[in-house]
This record gives sequence, structure tokens and C-alpha cells, in this order.
Amino acid sequence: MTRLPALGRDYDDITAEIAELAEREDAFWETGKMSGSMYCGNHDHYDFQSKVFGMFAHVNALQRDVCPSVTRFEGEIISMTLDLLHGDAARERGFDPVGLVTSGGTLSIFHAMYAYREANPAIARPNVIKPETAHAAFDKACHILGIELRVAPIDLASTQVDVAGLAALIDESTIAIVGSAGNYGYGTIDPIGELSDLAIERGVGLHVDGCLGGFILPFGEELGYPIPPFDFRHPGVTTISIDTHKFGYGLKGSSVLVLRDRTLRNGQYFYLTDWSGGKYCSPSIDGSRSAGLLAATWASIVATGRDGYLRYARNIFETSYAMQAAVNEHPELRLFGEPSFLFAFTSDDFDIFHVNDSLKNSGWRMNAVQYPNGIHMCVTNPQTQPGVLDAWKTDLWSAVAYAREHANEPAKSNAIYGGVVGGMTDEADSFIRSLMERMMDRHTEAPA
Repeated sequence: MTRLPALGRDYDDITAEIAELAEREDAFWETGKMSGSMYCGNHDHYDFQSKVFGMFAHVNALQRDVCPSVTRFEGEIISMTLDLLHGDAARERGFDPVGLVTSGGTLSIFHAMYAYREANPAIARPNVIKPETAHAAFDKACHILGIELRVAPIDLASTQVDVAGLAALIDESTIAIVGSAGNYGYGTIDPIGELSDLAIERGVGLHVDGCLGGFILPFGEELGYPIPPFDFRHPGVTTISIDTHKFGYGLKGSSVLVLRDRTLRNGQYFYLTDWSGGKYCSPSIDGSRSAGLLAATWASIVATGRDGYLRYARNIFETSYAMQAAVNEHPELRLFGEPSFLFAFTSDDFDIFHVNDSLKNSGWRMNAVQYPNGIHMCVTNPQTQPGVLDAWKTDLWSAVAYAREHANEPAKSNAIYGGVVGGMTDEADSFIRSLMERMMDRHTEAPA
């Protein structure tokens, strides 16, 4: 459609069209061959949240007097998240931990960087230091906020940040350092304890990006897996981002930023008291928000409960380690670091994207890393269903054989965030390749 229709269509007609699209596209990830993205995979849980969302979808969360229950939903989401991340440890040290519900991990990271900047008004040119593996959202946030972003090296063997290399980048204008739990590319957890000690020693903030792992790693630790603490139990941790729309199993568009103390959050409120439209106060970048997402996120957490999160985590960790064992059966393949629910691997014998080419032909949709090249699998609940692990083992054997056979040829796929170019439809591949070529041409022609 290229213009507004002259006449509105029938509700049932539109619903039927959308249902057909949804059924067709759901059929792909329902196979369990898609890395990440669909964390829960339970249609009953999705339908339950959609029903709750619908009850509040039309309500503006900005207008709390109209719908005071929104304050309950948001406050309890924050409280339950703080409980998961040991906010009590911060209270025992005399802090007042608080939080903020946002529309996604990028915005949670943005608000953390904003909080650090506003808490240090005397620093004219503030800087933040992140590991190279930390999410691109830090680059985006610092670009928008005018914060200098310094990038610390990683140890390629462990895929963790080089703490000494990060420490060397800290100076009097550093407002915060960053660690991941775990990072997007490899799923590995930075040495948060060492970063905590460093943050205290140098008097800077420490943000832990738990957007990906925050709602599963604590349960892995409880189940006895080798998951190191990454939360407020470390005294130097001052903020944590954690996505409820990932392993919190909420609908897309919800995340939480928790802060060790209220004073750090207060600086990011926006006030305009002398506007003709009335006194304006906003707790986040968003103004109007649908209360439906707050209600649905609250409902997701409460319906799942600790027992549900433990059950999901047990199945996911067992499946991930079994899939990793299948990778280790091939001497041509090599895992990066010591992963848990998310693992990445490469090859020193051939282009790893040949493996992806073959897996794509077998129906898998993987994610990619680069420098060095690799592919990763973020294990979620759909991979735990019967038959998926066996398919992984079989298809991986075929993929390695294919890669050996085509080792002297260029691979068809390449790395792009959120997937692998070559892992989509031919039309999508063609579009993204042409876009990348245009960007490279523009970069080449730009003046120095």
C-alpha cells in the first residue's frame, strides 16, 4: 500500500490477512533452528501476554492519575528485578537501589550513560570505557550524548576484557567503565569482580550490561553451573541493564535499568516547570508509552515465577552444553572462550561462513561475529524441544564436510548484526549487500 485507503477494511478481513502472515513466519522459528530472538517460544504464554496487553494497550503510561495501576506494574517489575540482582546487597551498604523500565536494551544502556554524564557535571569532556565486545548500543549512546567512548582490548582466548588494558585507559575524565554478562558475540562474562575492584580504586562507575544474560544467568548459578556473580553483590557495580523481553520472556519492547542508588537516577529526570502546557516531568526519553507493555511484562514475570525460570534455564543450559559438545566433536571447529547459554565457534582450517552456508541450506538461521569470523548460537526455549539437538548434530556434520569441500571458494554469507548475510531470503541478501556496498563507496569517497 502506498497511500491511505479511501475506505477502511473490515476487522475480520484484516485479522485473517495478518493471521496468515504470522502463521507463515512463525513456522520458521518454531522448528528450533533459529538462534536467539524467540526466547520463550510458548504460544500460550504469548497469547496470555497479548490478552493482558490488550486490556491496557490504549492507556498512556504518562497519565498515572487515569491509570494508577501502571505505577504498581512498573514499580513491581523494578522491585522483582532488583531482587533477582541482589539489590539487598546494595541496601546493606547504605544505598537506595531503584530502577527504570525502558523500551529495550539500547534505551536502558542509553539511560545508564545519561545518568553517569548528569552525575558528573563538572567534567567538560567525559569518557566511558567499554570492552570491544560490549554492545554497539554503548557507541550509539555515547555518540548521541557527546561522551567520548574508549574501547578496551579483549583477550582473544577467553573473549573477556583485558582488565589491565582497560585500566590504562582510565583518566580524570572517566565517568564509567563497562562489563558484559554476557556479551552478544560470544556469550562470555567479563571479570566483573576485577572490574568492580578497579571501579572502586579509581572512583568511577561500573555498568554491567546484562541485557542478554541478566534473566537467565542468575538461575544458571542457582542450578550449579559455573556462572560467576555479576550483580550488586560486587560493591563497585553501580548500574545494570537487563532485558525483560529476552529471557524474562516478556513481549518485545521492555527492559529494565537498575541503579545502585537513587541519587544516580534522579539526575536523568527531565523537568520543564515554566512551559505554557503545564509543568512537565518525564522519567525517561519516552514521553507517551503504552501501559499495555508494562502490564504484559509484569504478567509475564509473575506467571513464570522462580520455578518457571529455573525450569526454562535448566533445559536451556543442558541443551547449550550438549550443542557445544557436538561442536567439540569436530577437530576443525573451535569454541570461543568458556560460554554457557550462548556459544560461538570458528575454524582455523577453513572459512567458518562455509559452515553457515550449509547450515542455512539445512534450515538454520545463525548469528555472526567478525574479527575473527565466527558464528554463534544463542540457545533459547525452542531449541530444547525434542529432535532439535539431533538435527544440530546431523546438520553440523554435513556443514563441516561442506566447508572442507568448498574451502578454496569464497563463502556466500558474511557477518551482520542480528544474523548472517546469506542467512536470509535472496531478496533480503541482495538488498543488504547493495546497501553495504553503497556505504563502503561513500566511506571511500569521503574526505580524510
